[in-house]
Amino acid sequence: MTTAHLPPRPGGVGAPPAPVGREELLSRLERVLHSRGRALLTGTAGVGKTEVAVAEAARAESRGETVLWLATLPADRDIPGAAAAALVASAAATVTWPAAGDPAGPFAPETPRSGAALPGVPAPRTDAGAPAPRTDLAPDGDPARQAGPADPAASGAAHAGHPVPAGHLPRHPEDPEGFRAAVGPVTASGVFDGLPGPQRTAVAMLCREAPLHDGGWDPIALRLGIAQILRALTARGPALLVVDGVQHIDADSADLLRFALHLAPPALRVIAIETPEAYGAEDGHDTRLWVPSEADILLVPPLHADEIAELLIHHRLPSRMAGRIHKASGGNPRLALAVGRSLADARNTPVHHAEALTLSGRARDLARQLLGAAPPDVRQTLLLAALALRPTAALIRRAGRPDAEADLAAAERADLVSLAEDGTVAFTAGLLPSTLVHDACWADRSAGHAALAGVVDDSVEAVRHRALATDIPDEALAAEVAEAADLARRRGNSALAAELALLAAESTPVRHATQRITRLVDAAEEAARAARADLAMRAATDLLARDAARSDRVRARLAVLDTAGQGLTGLDEMYVHAMEDSEGDTALRSGVLLRLAVKYVLADGDPLRSRAAAVESAALAASVGDPRTAAQALTVQARMDRALGASDAESVLAQARGLEMAERPLGIRNAAQILTIRHALFDDRLTDARDQLNALLPLVQRRGSVEDTIELFSTLAAIESRIGACPAALVHAGQSLALTLEAGLSPGPAWYTLALAETAGGSFARAASYARRSVQASEEEGDRVFLSRSLYALGRVQLINGDVASALETLRRVQANERAQSTVDPSMLRWHEELAEALLANDAAQEAAELLAEVRPVAEGLRRTTVLLGCDRAYALYLAGCGRTDEAAELLTRTAERFAEAGLPLEHGRALVSLARVERRRRRRSAAQSALHTAATVFERAGAAPWLALASETPAGEDSLPALSSLTDAELRLAHLVGQGASNQEAAAKLYLSVKTVEARLTRIYQKLDVRSRAQLATALRG
Repeated sequence: MTTAHLPPRPGGVGAPPAPVGREELLSRLERVLHSRGRALLTGTAGVGKTEVAVAEAARAESRGETVLWLATLPADRDIPGAAAAALVASAAATVTWPAAGDPAGPFAPETPRSGAALPGVPAPRTDAGAPAPRTDLAPDGDPARQAGPADPAASGAAHAGHPVPAGHLPRHPEDPEGFRAAVGPVTASGVFDGLPGPQRTAVAMLCREAPLHDGGWDPIALRLGIAQILRALTARGPALLVVDGVQHIDADSADLLRFALHLAPPALRVIAIETPEAYGAEDGHDTRLWVPSEADILLVPPLHADEIAELLIHHRLPSRMAGRIHKASGGNPRLALAVGRSLADARNTPVHHAEALTLSGRARDLARQLLGAAPPDVRQTLLLAALALRPTAALIRRAGRPDAEADLAAAERADLVSLAEDGTVAFTAGLLPSTLVHDACWADRSAGHAALAGVVDDSVEAVRHRALATDIPDEALAAEVAEAADLARRRGNSALAAELALLAAESTPVRHATQRITRLVDAAEEAARAARADLAMRAATDLLARDAARSDRVRARLAVLDTAGQGLTGLDEMYVHAMEDSEGDTALRSGVLLRLAVKYVLADGDPLRSRAAAVESAALAASVGDPRTAAQALTVQARMDRALGASDAESVLAQARGLEMAERPLGIRNAAQILTIRHALFDDRLTDARDQLNALLPLVQRRGSVEDTIELFSTLAAIESRIGACPAALVHAGQSLALTLEAGLSPGPAWYTLALAETAGGSFARAASYARRSVQASEEEGDRVFLSRSLYALGRVQLINGDVASALETLRRVQANERAQSTVDPSMLRWHEELAEALLANDAAQEAAELLAEVRPVAEGLRRTTVLLGCDRAYALYLAGCGRTDEAAELLTRTAERFAEAGLPLEHGRALVSLARVERRRRRRSAAQSALHTAATVFERAGAAPWLALASETPAGEDSLPALSSLTDAELRLAHLVGQGASNQEAAAKLYLSVKTVEARLTRIYQKLDVRSRAQLATALRG
């Protein structure tokens, strides 16, 4: 039955933020409502239309508007007047209807109060008349688990009430309470008090609170009555009516509401929510409440992959699978959350992307609901499309579905597929074809593949379909499939080659056990080359269950490890078995040690152990004449040598580069040439690094793997972020993320890169958001390297934004992680200068000085020139805090000039901003303004939008209140908090300090400003 209540929204006072990915759509909705007063939200089931309307309703409520929510159900379509009756009941529950003669008017809506219950759900009243706490929501606020309306009137026509004889409803009851006690809940609410008698009678009949006449209700009186009730909603101000599920409105209600809305005043705004019925309702009646124009219709689209990741984080679900979940759901939030929850709830939750997604339970049921509305003929056509590699309407028609075009057009209207102009078919969500295949019986699947095998125009695809059409192993067929896999590989279709290689192995008869094992090994390695982790795992699992040779077992395990990406945690057993099986085989042992070297640094955070494994791997590979493995192992060694501060890191890297150039590998990921570029980045030889990358990128895009391309885009974005090419950095970081999510890899590294790019040229707020996502994904993966990097990116932007307490906490985590990993070289992650500044801002000057004194000799010994410049900037702030402002200004001036000479515009500008702060302390306003103006020019040339805004700010009060220049930044923040009325406890909580620290700091502030009370402090701050 129709319900009449506002779905729950997030707790808290005021308007909630927009749903994930819907900020722009919500802004457009508000503009349409403001200009036209009507808006139709449309889109597929589960895409989030109701969430958008809930957010707008909450915003309207926060503005003091009356909100009426009408939610329909499919059964309402067959109950005459159901929706209209529920609307009246909703109005009765939402609005206070004073008795006749009330000066406020008989149809004056109740003024919303702070803390009141949601519109449409009247809050229970306490003895004092205030709303009682709401208890009808589930703890997690899930609308699907809501207990229901708090008042019987909210159930609309479902509540029979107490009937009143027709024609006996008093026009002006002298005893409203007595009258209302004798009738139903809608009547008792006073909703009828201002209506003429015939209208009251008709509305009472509609709500089943008066018996129906033989001829039914008076249609004219009922129309006018409903119109008057809606008009009354706006008597005290604007009102918003939300009709959720207009496609389920019965014909009588649709007619009544169309009439009422036609007469409604402009102050009544309406949102209609519609899920289009792809195959049409049987009765075909018109459910539209008005004739919409293009301006009224707002399509709610699926979410992008990055927005799905944010949605998963918002619901505390694994975000590292965001790319694969987006593929499975097609961006449908309801499907994505169902898949995410199935992953989180599964006993054997995948620990890395080498395991298949769990597509069962709720996720599969939702897919079946979407497919269930399709007629049988359409489902048969869709099954053929799901079985085909490259489905087109023509192919499906030739395969035995003569009405394929009509069936696919109907499926497209249901948003199950999309059709290109050439007839190519693409499912809107990966869960749909997998569910079709999953639920089809073997006979149907076999028949479908057999039909497709006879009509496809490609020999590789034909062999694939013939193999899938039979469950009887056949060596001749298996050999054909293996040849098809080779052909697919030569064509460059590595994903298809991997699938066919595994199919060839699975088609091999049992009596050819040796051949099957050989093909399983080939399939695993083919899957590794194609980055098809799921296929590599399937092949390895099959092989390891058989009596395979030790060398074959090692090769299969190495293939799985090569597809694990960042998610190496939880694979210890596989490494152990690989080491055991490689005993006595030098070449294989070298390969296992190479993978262990990577694991030791990524998952274990142990560069010393990683270096030792890499050294041993390189030596073993060289002894058996394997230059490729030797080059890779030397590259890992060089990476660890750099982190550990070894002096021969560059010579080891040069040796690896020489072997690599002779070997000419197809891929470059984790290769010496990319590490050479990253070393140039660490050393701030940025122009050289960018030139090398730009020369390499076209080659990798033509012949490299997707992981290679991701690696290059990420590195290029990091270079551009530092060199001051901020717009280009944002573009390349975005490309890296898009490719990462498309490939189903962990997004942690790509989010880190985007955090850097956004910090440089986008938005500090977005940078912090991406950094937090990267932290979470890295923690989920157990990736120690990118955890430190993402924490650094987060702490840096927190510091720049002025959230120094959070920055100090975050950067201390970086310090602990880096020291636990024995990292020595300060150029690889420049957290020292950031932590020193955070310490200074938190009045820990001595600790900051000790940190700078610790890192400076290391940087000098390794000749990390620009690291020393960063330390100089932080040390200048230390000097300023100690009152040595002249020395600080001189040091910052030199530092800014040297940053400019080094080609680091953002660091140049940042040093100038610091100089301006010091000049203000020296009361040299002109010098401060000059430094800020120069910084703004530098930032503008670099396209560093957030830094430009920072350079345009003047700290409140510093110019007008010279006495405040004696305070440190930390003291100034505390002074403003206390001056605004915060208690010591409140200030301590906000600044993440102890109460004793606040008391001691406040004492120093009083002494510096020569004040004796909070009142005097507030006066001093106001000037």
